[in-house]
Amino acid sequence: MKTSKRSAACFAICVDNSEYPASLELHKLYRVIPDEDAKKDGDLRIIDESGEDYLYPADYFLLVDVPRGIARALRESFARRAQHAG
Repeated sequence: MKTSKRSAACFAICVDNSEYPASLELHKLYRVIPDEDAKKDGDLRIIDESGEDYLYPADYFLLVDVPRGIARALRESFARRAQHAG
């Protein structure tokens, strides 16, 4: 199956942070890193508040499909944040 550029960048909104209140903010948009093994186990690889990627239960998030232009702006914003944090 071919992946379109529209779905290449994936984002998710946190809808449950009950087990990880220090790592996830409720209702915040997070970048999802593609990980097929995690997906098979019912998890998502999320860049959390630490700026690192970790596995979290997929049902803690709602996946968001965003237009290419918005996805690009979000990726750039996340990259700037990572540069300032490091």
